[in-house]
Formats: sequence, C-alpha cells, structure tokens
Amino acid sequence: MTEGLRERKKRQTRQYISDVATGLFLERGFDAVKVAEVAEAANVSVNTVYNYFPAKEDLFLDRSAALVERSARWVRGRAKGESAADAVLRELREEVEAASPRIGLATGTARFLQVVDEAPALRSRLWEIGQEALENLEEALREETGAPPGDPLPGLVAGQIDWAYQTVAKVIAREMRAGRAPGEVSREVLVLLDEIEELLSPKVRGYAVRAE
Repeated sequence: MTEGLRERKKRQTRQYISDVATGLFLERGFDAVKVAEVAEAANVSVNTVYNYFPAKEDLFLDRSAALVERSARWVRGRAKGESAADAVLRELREEVEAASPRIGLATGTARFLQVVDEAPALRSRLWEIGQEALENLEEALREETGAPPGDPLPGLVAGQIDWAYQTVAKVIAREMRAGRAPGEVSREVLVLLDEIEELLSPKVRGYAVRAE
C-alpha cells in the first residue's frame, strides 16, 4: 500500500521529534532532559510529543516496535526447508557480517549504551522489550507449527532461540562499550555464532522446518 501524504507527514514528524530528543539525551543524559525541553527544541507542544510517544522512554527507544517483532518476523519469513532457529541464526549472521547498526555495530553505540546504563527507566523498558519479543517469538512458533495451547515445546524452543539472539547482542554491547571498532567485533562475533550453532541441539535446529 502506498503511503499517503498525511501518513508520511506523521511519520516524518515522529522521526524528527525522536531525533531531537535523542540528540538531547546523548548530550545531557536521559534523566536530565524533560519532555517539555524536547517539545521546545522540536518546536511542538508537549501534547504533540505524547501523541507520538506515550512514554518518555519511547523517545529514546523509538525503534522498540521493530525489536519486539524482529525474531518472530524472521521465523515467519524463513525459506522452504529452513527451520525457525536456522532462520534467526542466518539473519543474525547476515547483520553481523554487514556490521549493521541494527545489531549495535556502529561507532555511536557506546554513548547510546552509556545513556541506557545511567537511566534505570531505560534499562527497565529494554527488559520489557526483551520479554515482549520472546512472547511474540513463542506465539509465532505456535502459529507456524499449529501447536496446541498446552504444548510446552514452542516456549522451550523460543527460549533457546532467544538465548542465541541475546548472547550475540550482549557480546556486541560489551565490546562496543569498550570502544572496539565495529569491524573487529563483527569478525569475533561470527566465530561466536559458529559456537552457538554447535551448542543448539538438533531438536531445536530441526524445529518448525518450513515444508518444501
């Protein structure tokens, strides 16, 4: 569906407000900046800010919706003959190989993470995002396999796939905090992905294979 003028303007306004807020947060820290200051800097009203971002945390974590859907989307988009776990591992590997900012491999990641570390509200919201992503992944596995509500396997497999994703994300975050170059971290995480693949059991690697 083609994006209409009104929808495009709303998307652009939302992105502009988020960009202004992120700049202030990176400069001064999350807790030091008030929503009213963001509104003033973006030349909009406080109500407008809250219309686009229900909570202050959403101004900084403005891509949370994509993160919540990410693993589930990868599973639903897996190729014929590919399992759920292998689809997520493949997508992860592609992003790591490309040193993608979407997985945290960017020069500005260290400051972003510092702001998060200094703000309990942001850390709490990130934990919530992680839980929502895990729940969405389990639901996707149930839908893709037709598993009944009482079947524990989709939840168990989702936990293993999420462990792989979170392990990669945590290692990248740790190394970027240390000031490492994205390319160097990328090469090391590719080796880590090989080890993760070996640790996942054949049952997990063979779960939810899309029919040929």
